[in-house]
Amino acid sequence: MKAATSCFLFAMGIAQAALAGDDLTLNARQIQDLGIVTAALPAQQQGELAGMPAQVIIPGNQLFIISTPLPAMVEQTMVGVGDAVKKGQLLARLQSPALAEAQRGLLQASTQAQLANDNLARDEQLWKEGIIAESRYRATRSQHLEAGAALAERRQMLRLSGMSDGAIARLQSGNNLNSLLAVTSPIDGVVLEKSASAGQRLDAAVPLFKVARLEPLGLEIQVPLANIRGLKVGAAVSVPAYGATGKLTAIGRSLSGGNQTILLRALIQQGAASLRPGQFVEASIATASDSGAQWSVPNSALARVEGRTLVFVGTAKGFRAEAVTLLHEGAQHSVITGKLKGDGKIVVHGVSALKASLMGIGGGE
Repeated sequence: MKAATSCFLFAMGIAQAALAGDDLTLNARQIQDLGIVTAALPAQQQGELAGMPAQVIIPGNQLFIISTPLPAMVEQTMVGVGDAVKKGQLLARLQSPALAEAQRGLLQASTQAQLANDNLARDEQLWKEGIIAESRYRATRSQHLEAGAALAERRQMLRLSGMSDGAIARLQSGNNLNSLLAVTSPIDGVVLEKSASAGQRLDAAVPLFKVARLEPLGLEIQVPLANIRGLKVGAAVSVPAYGATGKLTAIGRSLSGGNQTILLRALIQQGAASLRPGQFVEASIATASDSGAQWSVPNSALARVEGRTLVFVGTAKGFRAEAVTLLHEGAQHSVITGKLKGDGKIVVHGVSALKASLMGIGGGE
């Protein structure tokens, strides 16, 4: 109780010794007793939104889901989660009776197409010689087109099953049916998920692997609506804690229902190797602000008096309360602008005592 009374009397002494306006006169002893700590004003910076919550994502065009093209049994898997793979690398071997059936269908379609081609050549010659009617020639040509379409369909089915054009050509020339289905990687990337194991029987279109290219990576950034002023697509984006940089690619047009924020998307092109998909990070975004010089200061340096945001700047006789504009308020640091000199010092601890004195001078609350 005695200590609290002493602090109150000491603060009253400060108020009586203060100059008019927003200047406070304190000597070195008073500054020390009040626990006031000053720090140099940080260097000016370009407009920036710092400390924005973000999540690392994989851009949609870099993520592939590899599924079973036909009903099959998994004979062998060649890779596991986290493995780096190359385009065309074998991921798994499957045994599929449906593949052999599709190959048989191709051979039948190939035979029918060859027969239709021979019939067309014969009837075309007969029609030119006037031996058959034109209607018969047209019907033969129609059958030839249908047979060609059926063959193309069978080839495409085998391509979708994972067979290469070379393998299809060898099948047509050798008539060797094979039920072994090879599953390969469509890109250079990393296996993120594996959902099949040896001996497992699978229907068609069941996911086997998830493979992704992890450079570059994306960011989904949540920004309060009040802070999107000055943001432009193409602005520099960074993740300071991991030394990663990139650019802003999209600014959302709608607000999230829960926290009333705007979703921004960015592409991280440098330093993506230090990030992991799904990771939560803090991102900084450069803004095209015309607010003049800006500084990032600790939240402990800010005081709010009668609707104004103030910082206390060191003077020869004590401190001066300087009004500033708050551009962005973060969890620990905030970005401000105002008529500050870059070579000055500001109070970073003990602001509450100065605020109380200032309000007493001004007859505030």
